[in-house]
Amino acid sequence: MEEEGPPIAAMSFEQALRALEDVVRRLEGGEVPLEESISLYERGEALRRHCQARLDQAQARIEKIVAGPDGSATGAVPFDPA
Repeated sequence: MEEEGPPIAAMSFEQALRALEDVVRRLEGGEVPLEESISLYERGEALRRHCQARLDQAQARIEKIVAGPDGSATGAVPFDPA
C-alpha cells in the first residue's frame, strides 16, 4: 500500500485523525484484501500513536499555562481528551 498524503510525522492532529478515521472505515468495510488490511492496520497504529503524542503535547502545554507568573504551579487542569 502506498502512503497517502503527507508523512505521518508532518501531519497535524486533525489531519492524522481524519486519516485514522479513513483507515478504520476501510478496514470495517471488509472489502480490503488481507495484505492491504495488514498495511492499513500498521498505518492506523502509527496514526494512533501520532495522535496520542499530539494530545500528550497539548496536555503539557495546558499544564504550563496554569503555572503562575513566577513559574510556580498554581494548579493543574485535568486533561480531558474527549
